[in-house]
Amino acid sequence: MTSKRSVIIVGGGISGLAAAWQLRGRAEVTVLESGPRVGGKLRTGTLAGVAVDEGAESVMALRPEAVDLAEAVGLGRALADPAPAPVTVWTRGALRPMPPGHVLGIPSDPAALAGTGLLSEEGLARLHQEPSRPAVPVTEDVAISAYLAERIGREAVDRLVEPLLGGVYAGSTDALSLRSAMPGIAGIAERGGPLLPALHGRPRPTGSFVRGIEGGTGRLPLAVARASGARVLTGTTVRALERTPSGTWRVQAATADGPLLLAADAVILAVPAFAAAALLRPHAPVAHTDLAAVPYASTAVVTMAFARDRAALGGLPSGNGFLVPPVDGHTVKAATFLSNKWRWQADAAPHLFLLRASIGRAGEEHLLDRPDRHLVRTALNDLHHAAGPIGEPLAARVSRWDRGLPQYTVGHAARLARIREDIARLPGLEVCGAAYDGVGIAACVATGFAAADRVARATPVGVPG
Repeated sequence: MTSKRSVIIVGGGISGLAAAWQLRGRAEVTVLESGPRVGGKLRTGTLAGVAVDEGAESVMALRPEAVDLAEAVGLGRALADPAPAPVTVWTRGALRPMPPGHVLGIPSDPAALAGTGLLSEEGLARLHQEPSRPAVPVTEDVAISAYLAERIGREAVDRLVEPLLGGVYAGSTDALSLRSAMPGIAGIAERGGPLLPALHGRPRPTGSFVRGIEGGTGRLPLAVARASGARVLTGTTVRALERTPSGTWRVQAATADGPLLLAADAVILAVPAFAAAALLRPHAPVAHTDLAAVPYASTAVVTMAFARDRAALGGLPSGNGFLVPPVDGHTVKAATFLSNKWRWQADAAPHLFLLRASIGRAGEEHLLDRPDRHLVRTALNDLHHAAGPIGEPLAARVSRWDRGLPQYTVGHAARLARIREDIARLPGLEVCGAAYDGVGIAACVATGFAAADRVARATPVGVPG
């Protein structure tokens, strides 16, 4: 009888936990997490006695991995749809709803923008010219703005595309890769031809784009960890990997009780690119170099609770929140009116109005050097200007995510190919996480599944192939 393979997963975020769940019954799995808890950037805390997400507060519903995993681990009944509301942009001095039919801010029908105030007359005219402009196939990876500014004009990029991509990547269209951050648009660019007619003919997805989890998305990693059956060790920081002459792996870690040495047939690195780079340096120099070069954006989430008293608030904001283009010069990049967006949060605290504001994009790390109270005041000032006077919060919480979002800069796909080619020389070693094939929860789950499947398919050490 062949014994199960042993697998060590370094990193207890959703990517690593998804890998552990995918390996259930097929391997003896140990998850090593340096922090005091699993979940990574999926973390639910409390504010004024109410559960609030400190990181992502929803999962993408247009791809199935995260929703399917939530259902598989017993959270199906907790999945919640947001209240219907248009994407709203705070720009040109007002909150302006974006018409439906856009793709990451790119309008499929320019006529729908008339009267919205999102663009100037010149910007609208430039947008209408797009179908008649010459279109040469794009044969190499370029920055998103390099392609889109030529097609739809710089104003449309700045006021429509930047705020949506800022919400996803916390990055800039001047640096983000067209192929990696907007692969669907890249496909159109590579074929050549007008962009907007190609988008206009696409079927529109139905249903909610995102779904939340009652009680917070932080419930997902906890449920996955339990359902995986893996041994989970928190407070365990991996210091080094060692490949043995027989092809197995030794993992050197540090704990509060002292050093820890573990052995396994395979290792999955489910950690940020910079952490993976450090561990791979002795084994995969090309992967080390490319992973170490992946830039990251730091962000902060400011969550506030207000009394539901119109005398204090001066009127509750409507809608689900808004996005902010960097060109408008505000500090907040997005705001979410949680009590409007999520029924479960409104029901949990009918006497409160909960909202959160996001601060920080790539290159704006200096904004986060300020103390928490300063970030709260800055967020509140921007909210007052955008949504009207809303009074003072009863409670506030600042959640900081240092180097939280990898930036898919130009050439990301080529770097990824080099990383995987180098790691493929080391049987029993895999990587997964937000630094590779997508930063969203669903994409992270998918990378964890894929890494686990590759490990499971590999021939066990010592067993003839």
